[in-house]
Amino acid sequence: MVIDMLVQPMLYGEICTPGDEPDGFGFWSREFGMGHMGPMDWDELQVEMDVCDVQKSLLMPLDVTTACGGHFGTNDQIAMLVAAHPDRLWGFASVDPRVSSAAGELERAFTELGAKGLCLHPAKQGFDPDDAVAEPLYELCERYNKPVVFHAGMSWEPGAELSRSNPLAFEHTIATHPNVRFSLTHFGWPWVRETVAMLLKYPNCYTDTSITYIDSPEEMMQRLFTVDMGPLWYERALSHQVMFASNTPRFRAFKLKRALDTVSMRDDARERLYWGNALRFLEGDE
Repeated sequence: MVIDMLVQPMLYGEICTPGDEPDGFGFWSREFGMGHMGPMDWDELQVEMDVCDVQKSLLMPLDVTTACGGHFGTNDQIAMLVAAHPDRLWGFASVDPRVSSAAGELERAFTELGAKGLCLHPAKQGFDPDDAVAEPLYELCERYNKPVVFHAGMSWEPGAELSRSNPLAFEHTIATHPNVRFSLTHFGWPWVRETVAMLLKYPNCYTDTSITYIDSPEEMMQRLFTVDMGPLWYERALSHQVMFASNTPRFRAFKLKRALDTVSMRDDARERLYWGNALRFLEGDE
């Protein structure tokens, strides 16, 4: 079984609308940097999940109201997709911290829409993780026992400066909210060692495998798990804090799962990587 902790919703045909309106596919293509990708029907998406044994995909919307004037999937759209495919999809919520109604919208997403957590991308949304405007959101996450996913590391989105996505930029927020679980996406690549340092120091910090690969996913996963920090770093020290994630559709889950299957590790460590750590992150259970 696999839980994919990072799936972008913009290619889900059920919520795609044409045009360049704030929630239209033209807007998504321009502001997210979709390239030549186009909408996909559910049958096609489900086949991809089945090929690599992904039982649950976590849909991550993004509210870019202040920065760009729209959303990469609204909270209601995510809830609609989850309701249509409850056996295969879970959803996070996203709000713009600089909008006055952000806390109220996040609470609605938690209590009425069933959102599993909060997704934020400070570099794209245009705020610092420790800005005071974000504090009410972290407080809500602690109150409702919901985790936070921060987009960190390499970001393809136009206007999302890489210097604002270094894993260390999130340290103060993670350090001062020990009762909130945070995940830094993409293993913070290219700042892999900084990400490992964050995981070692802060038990409430997680990361995922949706790392950018230049040539092949097999080469990148072998380097990540056997070269960058030594051949056994994951099993020996951090096997409870790394989760499977693909960043579909930019990088496909079946390719990443195929690559990770080639990395040697104990069965229990692989189970935690593929699904156990995701449940721990989502639910807060030890």
